[in-house]
Order: sequence, then C-alpha cells, then structure tokens
Amino acid sequence: MLEAPGRLLPRPMSLCQAPDGELAFLIEAIGPGTRALCSLEAGDAIHVLGPLGRGFDLDVERPLLVAGGIGIAPMPYLASVLGGAPALLGFRTDRHAEAATLLPGAEVVVEPRLVTELLPDDPGDVLACGPAAMLEALQALVPGAQLAWEAPMACGYGACYGCVVEIEGRYVRLCVDGPVLRGGTQGSHTSPLLRGAAPIRRSGALAGHSPASPANDRPQLDGTVR
Repeated sequence: MLEAPGRLLPRPMSLCQAPDGELAFLIEAIGPGTRALCSLEAGDAIHVLGPLGRGFDLDVERPLLVAGGIGIAPMPYLASVLGGAPALLGFRTDRHAEAATLLPGAEVVVEPRLVTELLPDDPGDVLACGPAAMLEALQALVPGAQLAWEAPMACGYGACYGCVVEIEGRYVRLCVDGPVLRGGTQGSHTSPLLRGAAPIRRSGALAGHSPASPANDRPQLDGTVR
C-alpha cells in the first residue's frame, strides 16, 4: 500500500521490479490517487505498508505469464524471479502496448484481438494479472491458472472488508485471501521483500494491481522517490 499524497487512503500496488536497494512500481494515472503518486518528484517521501497478501506460487515447472493492460505490472518481477518465462500480453491501444518493453520477447496483441487467442494448446502453469473479463476467460480455459484479482482496497490487511468479492460462490477478502487465487483457493504468502531493505528508495513511475496483507506481516516503511 503506497501513500497517495493529499489523499486519505493509500493505494494498493503490485511490485513491478526490485533492483538492488529499490522497489519499482508501474502506475497508470487514472484517478486522484494515482495522479498524486505520478506527480511525485525525486526526493519526495511517502509511507509504504507491505508486503501484503497472498501472491503467486512460483514453485511451478512451466510458467507462462499472461497479462492484460496494467496487469503487466507484476510480470517483470515475476519473470526475474523465475529466471525468465514466456509471456503473453494484451493491450487496448498501441500506446498502452509500449509497456511490453518491460518484458522483452513477449508475444503482444492489441484490441480487437484478445490475449487468450495466444494461449497454446498446453499452456503449462499460467500466472495471470489483468481485467476481470480476461481472468474469467482464463479461469474457463485453464482451470488451474493462478489469477491475480483486483478490487478497491482501503486498508490492505482485512479490517475494512472493502475488497470483498464473490469467487466461485464464496466471498473472500482479496487483501488477505488473495489477490492471487487458483481455482478459488488462496495463493502463497508474499515473501518479506521489504525486510532488511533500508534505506528504501522508490522508483517513481508505478503500477496498479491489488496486493493484500496478513496481519502478522505488515512492516511500515518510509520510501523516498528516486
């Protein structure tokens, strides 16, 4: 959760890159909170709460990254941790598709084509992030896919119940049960990426997806925009 200067509530963001001593995020300025984050300048300080929630299970044999739009945000970090993985990316416009440079070698489509059209007959272990319609299509095509769902979040650690969604007939708080679900089951606890990382410097242009938080792992840090 990143503090949005001048706004009451922080914004949930997925980690995009983690070069040595830094955390980087990818943000699309679509509302007052994300615009406030994108207006930060080098040296500005913000509060950071995390890591939160349940993330992707990376203990997979044949990972395939699938992303739609701003859902590309966590994929560069996933690819680096996995030692490289094939990626399928879908975007609304050519301008949005410029984000594909974050994943060299990825297959890319732009609307009206759909990213699900690129799925091979045997997709392997799908790790996906993107709009709900894309995730629902993947859920039907690849029942075991790991899907990062999104919902508005106010606290990020399960107190406000603002991110409750219905998944396969049951209600879950995405901030603690997700955001990553596989066949309606929870993903893996997020690794404590922020521990021992001081001083933390923020790389300024950042991402939008929903991570979340178990109450027993919520370090609060200050971040300086680089």
